[in-house]
Amino acid sequence: MPLDLGVDSVEVDLLAAGAEEWAAHVQEHFGGCDALLHLVGGWKGGQGIEEFPATDADWLYDLLVRTVMNTSRAFLPLLKRSGRGRFLLVSSPQADRPTATNAAYGATKAAAEAWTLAVADELSEHGGTANVVRVNAILTREMRESNPDKAYETFTPAEDLASALAWLLRPEAAKMHGQRLALHG
Repeated sequence: MPLDLGVDSVEVDLLAAGAEEWAAHVQEHFGGCDALLHLVGGWKGGQGIEEFPATDADWLYDLLVRTVMNTSRAFLPLLKRSGRGRFLLVSSPQADRPTATNAAYGATKAAAEAWTLAVADELSEHGGTANVVRVNAILTREMRESNPDKAYETFTPAEDLASALAWLLRPEAAKMHGQRLALHG
């Protein structure tokens, strides 16, 4: 996935050594890192527990858990050195209220959240924070334009999510630590 760092772009494989290489690249080009927002997402589901393919569960684990583990491990030294490092994860209420047709998705979201709260514990001694922001689904401008009559009642507008994440990066949010914030109805 191409990543725009403002000065250059790098393609990062977060399932291999890419996260460590990315952290080294950020350190070399920017001298450190104050925040890491984990925005990797995806979904597979809709089938009951007995019918859900194990390969889909493996895909969800890699996408939603292993990427959190790899990026946080790679960037934790930089976030600690920052003295105000922030780690943010976008997640889902399925993490603690899974349905049978979203069991693997809910389980992987719960694992990613547990990891993030452990990151919060580690960052707490270094002036940093880690938090989870939960949404049911993200409503983009393109979605609105393609279905202008659809209500999207349980969706969170991308702009609202961006505002919440931006606030959590501010110094005023330093006391928000190890929290799960709900941006869903």
